[in-house]
Amino acid sequence: MSNPSQFLQSRTVSQPLYRRRRCSHMAAIAPIGPQLSQPSLSHPPPPKLTTVKALSESPGLSSIPSIYTFPKQPNHELVSDTKEPIPTIDFSLLISSNPDERSKTIRELGKACRDWGFFIVTNHGVPERMMKAMIEVCREFFELTEEEKGECEGKHVLDPIRYGTSFNPSVEKILYWRDYLKIFQHPSFHSPSNPPSLREIALEYSKRARGVMKEIVRGISESLGLEDKYIEKATNLENCLQIMIANLYPSCPQPELAMGLPAHSDHGLLTLLIQNDTVGLQVLHKDKWVNIHPIPNSFLANIGDHIEILSNGKYKSVLHRAVVNDRDVRISIALAHGPAADAAVSPAPMLLEDGQNPLAYRAMKYKEYVELQQSNKLDGKSCLEHIRNRGI
Repeated sequence: MSNPSQFLQSRTVSQPLYRRRRCSHMAAIAPIGPQLSQPSLSHPPPPKLTTVKALSESPGLSSIPSIYTFPKQPNHELVSDTKEPIPTIDFSLLISSNPDERSKTIRELGKACRDWGFFIVTNHGVPERMMKAMIEVCREFFELTEEEKGECEGKHVLDPIRYGTSFNPSVEKILYWRDYLKIFQHPSFHSPSNPPSLREIALEYSKRARGVMKEIVRGISESLGLEDKYIEKATNLENCLQIMIANLYPSCPQPELAMGLPAHSDHGLLTLLIQNDTVGLQVLHKDKWVNIHPIPNSFLANIGDHIEILSNGKYKSVLHRAVVNDRDVRISIALAHGPAADAAVSPAPMLLEDGQNPLAYRAMKYKEYVELQQSNKLDGKSCLEHIRNRGI
């Protein structure tokens, strides 16, 4: 592994994303530029919540509090272990110097984006030991005392280090069976001080994953008939906002009543997910929920809302959710890759030229889009609907 401290010391950010102001336990941030009037970015602090991990470890716990009882949706039980395999993209062929191999893989990538919105990435070049180390060090974080983890509690939806439970308890009437740690990794790198090894592992892992993401985004750009670096340039991907989200889903005594995370799509361009060997992710495919089984030494990739925006709806972000079980703890680590914070993303003009595809989405700065999602309840694709052109 390369020396991460040298990499960190060499980082320069020409335009800092946030101004800093001092708080008692960490550097907080103040957004620069215009803010959304609705929703507000911070809320009155809710009563101190017990984390799901602490709750799940309560002696004799046999039922869950009513605040975790999730109402069933009409299609909630439509679960299918489909025999139709989720697409697999061989990353080594995507970056092949053989033009025929690469062209074939780009066509496969485009089909995966159209048909599923999710795909498995193999032969990506990120060492398996690094991926396992990332999962293990996040497990170590969640094993810290509540006081130690509490030092990472954020007050603002764009705090660069934020530990919490559920999704946004300040606006939720029902809580999700999930604890999380969110860390901004790029364009400015952040890390909690504990566990001490987290900084080194996350720095190198996020850097390697960013390289994988850029090549996939180039392939997606070409699959749309655009120049390979169109999306890269249109979103200022060199300064992409990369956020690591570590999720802990403890075992639950009544998993049929609880939900790890509800149906939602991801903001941004591309999410790369790794997880332990516990099944829990479900993807909505052909109107049924499909269990996605973890595959060692691979990324599970999914396109986000901003690929749907850029493609003017040709490729669509896909609803997915996290379910829980009564036996095993699930840990997943998502790396969300978005445009640069100040990039205003809109459909590619070249995809509108034939007059058959009217502009479907209005432009919005990526930072504002993230604020919109993170400040509300997690609710399907409601943020994307917020910027949809109603004339379509």
